[in-house]
Amino acid sequence: MRSRHSSPRLAVTSWLMLAIGLLLLAPAAWAQSIQPLDRIVAVVNQGAIMASELEQRVEQARSQLTGRGIDSPPDQTLRRQVLEQMINEEIQLQMARSANLSVDDTELNRAVRSIAESNNMTLDQFADAVEADGLSLAAVREEVRRELIMRELQQRQVGSRVNVSEREVDRYLDQQGANQGVRYRLAHILVALPQSPTSDQVSEAQQTIQRLRGELEHGADFAQLAAAESDGGQALDGGEIGWREAGEVPSVFAEAVPQLEVGEFSQPLRSPSGFHIVKLLDREQSGQSASGQNQRDQARQALFQRKANDELDIWLQEIRADAFVEVRL
Repeated sequence: MRSRHSSPRLAVTSWLMLAIGLLLLAPAAWAQSIQPLDRIVAVVNQGAIMASELEQRVEQARSQLTGRGIDSPPDQTLRRQVLEQMINEEIQLQMARSANLSVDDTELNRAVRSIAESNNMTLDQFADAVEADGLSLAAVREEVRRELIMRELQQRQVGSRVNVSEREVDRYLDQQGANQGVRYRLAHILVALPQSPTSDQVSEAQQTIQRLRGELEHGADFAQLAAAESDGGQALDGGEIGWREAGEVPSVFAEAVPQLEVGEFSQPLRSPSGFHIVKLLDREQSGQSASGQNQRDQARQALFQRKANDELDIWLQEIRADAFVEVRL
């Protein structure tokens, strides 16, 4: 009887000792077989942003900065910047879903083809270039889809706030003068303020923007400083907001920009969103001068775009303040 029961116990004991021995002999192999679980890095209302999503976007941002010749900020700073961008996107995408906004494949295909053509590529060449950067065309399509949905949401939410009167058009045409037909390529750094900031918050933001301007005066690279420090949505583009017609320049920059030489940056400027420093990257004369009704139509469109840009900043600030956000980075 004893011999029949001792055999299984010996077998189990031997198996355990063998397993323990293998673990002791090969701890590295055992550790490599364990895959870390994904985790939540931010809760946004009823949604969540996962660590894997953040890391993927961080790598994309680092690659984009490198492609622009901009040194990436330290990892912790870059993660903070990317996560903030993802939080703002998630808030808008949740609002878009609630409003049943969507982008069909026809519109998406047209947008992707337009991106390829703007880079002087066929769609196949664009797909190859995307894959060479470590991405897939499917991932890029989804990113473009998100951008189109957010743009539609912004147009609906912000466009309804904007109105341009005939008197404003008249005043704009009178003020244009030598600036008619001028386009500016701009970049900016923003130190954001919350809605209804306290005096301490305003004072802290002022100190920060003065510190950043001091660094610029001592030779700091504007794009690198924007990538590391700016609270603006274009931070990971080196702060660049692109080309703007004179009438489309945001109101907060409108007086400062025409006074700047190419390569110069402004004194700190205050807006409802916070404190800004704007840099003039380039200037050009379009050579196109409209007259009569066409001139008024162009002026009206420019004023609408300027007001829309101003309202967009305020709206983004409002929806962020209204959202529940818990960062677990």
